[in-house]
Amino acid sequence: MSSFDDELLLDAEEDAKAVAYIREHLKREQTDKFTDDILYYFIDVMVEYYADSGILDDDPDAEGFIDVNLYEVAAYIAEKAKKEGVCTVDAEELIPIVEYYMDFEESL
Repeated sequence: MSSFDDELLLDAEEDAKAVAYIREHLKREQTDKFTDDILYYFIDVMVEYYADSGILDDDPDAEGFIDVNLYEVAAYIAEKAKKEGVCTVDAEELIPIVEYYMDFEESL
C-alpha cells in the first residue's frame, strides 16, 4: 500500500473512533436521531469548516488552545446539511456533537 492509502485508512479508523466516542456521550434521543453516516458527514463538515475558516491559523492562548465558537461551527454544519439535502437540524442540537468531537480530538 502507498503511504497515501495508509493515511486514508488511518483517517477512516480515526473517524470511526470519533463516531463511537460521540455516540457514547450523546443523549439517547440524539443517538436515535443521527445515523453513523450523518455523524461522519458532520465530522467531514467540521473539518472543512476548520480548514476553510482560517481558525486553525489563529494564535493559541497561553494554555495552547484556540478559542472556537461552538455555535458558529454548529450553525455552519446545520446550514450546509440543509443546503445539501442531508438533513434539517437546529444548530443548537449540533453543539454537543461539535463539543464531543473536539474532546475526542484533544484526547489523541
